[in-house]
Amino acid sequence: MKTTLLFLFSFFTVFGLFAQLEIRTGVELTPAHFPQEGVPKGELLGPYEFHSKIIEGTVRQYWLFVPAQYEASKPASVLVFQDGFRATNPAGAIRAPQVLENLIASGDIPVTIGIFISPGNRSTSYPSDLGSSNPDNRAAEYDAMDDRYARFVIEEMLPLVGQKYNLTTDPDQRAIGGSSSGAIAAFTVGWHYPDFFRKVYSGIGSYVSIGFRPNETPIKLGGQDYPALIRREAIRPMRIFIQDGSHDLSNEWGNWFLANQQMVSAMEYANLNADKKNLPAPRYEFTAVWTDGEHSDKHPGALLPEGLKWLWSPDK
Repeated sequence: MKTTLLFLFSFFTVFGLFAQLEIRTGVELTPAHFPQEGVPKGELLGPYEFHSKIIEGTVRQYWLFVPAQYEASKPASVLVFQDGFRATNPAGAIRAPQVLENLIASGDIPVTIGIFISPGNRSTSYPSDLGSSNPDNRAAEYDAMDDRYARFVIEEMLPLVGQKYNLTTDPDQRAIGGSSSGAIAAFTVGWHYPDFFRKVYSGIGSYVSIGFRPNETPIKLGGQDYPALIRREAIRPMRIFIQDGSHDLSNEWGNWFLANQQMVSAMEYANLNADKKNLPAPRYEFTAVWTDGEHSDKHPGALLPEGLKWLWSPDK
């Protein structure tokens, strides 16, 4: 009887939590995802192949988007996006280069160079037949909570692109994003190095216990630890757009929708606790958009224009 009552209490508590959330429906691609008449055309360059020294034994692909408005004499803002193959697909759900092109032209975001990076594959060359399948080092890079992937982005990719293009060094003008494990990878970069990246776009983020898989490097910590760390550790000067769907995954690794709510709850707590103690800035700046989506790029991609506009909004 006690077990039954406990189950019912837990069920209605969780159901009540869901009932209080505003769930957005009807999320679809926007005009910003399609070519617009009169908008200057930028260049999507790549894919290029890159062998990392920091993440040894891996090879990956990356793409660059250079907007038509780019001038070498002026530092460009930066957007780094994980899972580059999916992010740059002109017929896909994200279409990040097209979104950048339109938002730059409309003045909603500054002139921004996009760097779209695929996860590493443990091979001497990038497999030509991999297509949209995940490279085999994705979980070891994206779901790990140490700073190795962040160092790869900051110490290898940014200097590489910076050899040819004038990139900003202002962390408030650098954004990093992704969906699923690519989202937690983006958050981890900002978490470890907020003096390099302060804007994070997180869609259907895998803040769950993905940790051990056959033939992959073991991950000692998993994303489920982030809410506790956010509550206990010093606040990072980060601005986060976070999205998840009420029909996201629930499996042996965790419940994605609950995990993303825990992230928001932890940031709320950290801010309120800092206010209560009259601690100096920073505070987490965040907004959450909950949809009725599943674990796919559809809703994170459709919300990308809204998210980037919010991240660069001067009204904080």
